[in-house]
Amino acid sequence: PTTKGTISNAAIESDNPLLRSWSDQPFNLPPFKHIHTEHFVPAFEVAMAAHLADLEAIASSPIGESCGDIFASILGAYDRAGALLSKVDSVYDNYTSSLNTPDMQVVQTKMAPILSRHNSKAYDIPGLFEKIEIIYEMREEKLKSGKWNAEQARLAERVYIEFVRMGAKFDVVTKGEYADVQAELASLETKFMQNVLKDEEDWEQVLTEGDMDGCPADVIAAARQAGIDRKKGPDDHVITLGRSMVEPFLSYSSRRDLREIVFEAFSKRGELSPERDNLKIAVEMLRLRKRQAQLHNKKSFADYQFEDTMAQSPENGMKLLNDVWAKAKDAANREREMMEAFLSEKGEKLDGGIQPWDWRYYAEQVRQAKFNFDENELKPYFSLDAVTKAVFDVSNKLYGLKYLLRKDIVAYHPDVNVYEVRRAKKDGAVDSDDDELVAIFLHDNYARAHKSSGAWMSEYRTQTKNLAPGTDSIEAIPIVSNNNNFSKGSENTLLSFDDGVTLFHEMGHGHHGMLSDCTYEYLASTNVLKDFVELPSQLMEHWLR
Repeated sequence: PTTKGTISNAAIESDNPLLRSWSDQPFNLPPFKHIHTEHFVPAFEVAMAAHLADLEAIASSPIGESCGDIFASILGAYDRAGALLSKVDSVYDNYTSSLNTPDMQVVQTKMAPILSRHNSKAYDIPGLFEKIEIIYEMREEKLKSGKWNAEQARLAERVYIEFVRMGAKFDVVTKGEYADVQAELASLETKFMQNVLKDEEDWEQVLTEGDMDGCPADVIAAARQAGIDRKKGPDDHVITLGRSMVEPFLSYSSRRDLREIVFEAFSKRGELSPERDNLKIAVEMLRLRKRQAQLHNKKSFADYQFEDTMAQSPENGMKLLNDVWAKAKDAANREREMMEAFLSEKGEKLDGGIQPWDWRYYAEQVRQAKFNFDENELKPYFSLDAVTKAVFDVSNKLYGLKYLLRKDIVAYHPDVNVYEVRRAKKDGAVDSDDDELVAIFLHDNYARAHKSSGAWMSEYRTQTKNLAPGTDSIEAIPIVSNNNNFSKGSENTLLSFDDGVTLFHEMGHGHHGMLSDCTYEYLASTNVLKDFVELPSQLMEHWLR
């Protein structure tokens, strides 16, 4: 049997690197070089069983004023429950985003419904919700009396809300249907994502250097590097569906026919092959989400989703969108008029007028002609190394953080840099050598095969102060990862201004994780309302804009 929030001896002694102790790794990082695809399924089987045992122990524990600290025995223990599952799942989630090889996708397809049903079961442990509800009902009185602090009251509220949203108040039949809906959605969402990833991996436009007419040297170099990476001919250049490749090509390529091909492919990811039709999947997902909302007695899935946000209702969300839409439409129309005037002055006439694949190209032409601004003149100052140095410098000036590159630590891919993040102790000077460890930071910046598109922050370990007795204190230190998808240059990777903004944006999320100072993991880091989570990242952007 397991102790609540601890890892069983059987798991620690396992030959599976996902299950055994990571104490032999620097900062208790995952043993990346030892982890293989075949380790995940058996690790999940052990970890899910241990998680349920933790929850069952909480559900069976006595509750009452005579039973000691009921908050610690119920919610404190609940916050720690499933420590082993959290370890395994953190690696799994990061791999399925950043290293989702074909073998890994097979595991992901298998595990999606299994993990969903485990999640449903975790909210339906007999006797558990009843205890959560008792704690929830006493939160205001405990806070008012000073016996609980605001963080404890918040935890009681958030855990109760999550149980209700997961169907804890449903009858047995409805709970069964709800679990079925969730499991089917998990499988469909996995397939949807894998279809997009496959299209991004498979699609390519092979060009000669002459076909790259109009493109600046760094874009040509990135296309050549993509050709090398995809093992093409010695003179082949490849345009992939990575955003950092597509957007500059659409901005500078003078070949309208090629711009159309690239734009159409990029906008139809997930439907480029008859075997990968995300339209059908999306329709089925909408049907299931509608049923999910109906089970909660909501008019629509939007009503269900908005209920647990700062906006609170779809009407408030639509009001914001419509306000922005009116202003954005006016700005877009003014920009179109400027492009049309530019074409008229040059005596050019486009068949069909300005099309979506023309927009970035002629916007760039107008900027250069009318405002004497060429973004390519900025790019030498926007190397990935320079922008990374800049974001670390801002991080240091704002929060006193220092980033120490650890070349000796092996991550899951050679492109990933690992940093030890430190700062002066709260009672020390910023430049003091007497500093403290704040976080471990992984920076994964390049686009590559088997990596999802876009940019995101994730974690391998979330900050907490609620450690089980006997736990190594390093487990309180977060391990944060920032992922970008910049096109790798053959010698030096140059970023667009928008790429630079993205890097700063993700560092805002990174700060949210690294500087978290919560007692309970459930409330820590980015575990906040969905329409608040973007605030730190939006603020961080403005240090570059």
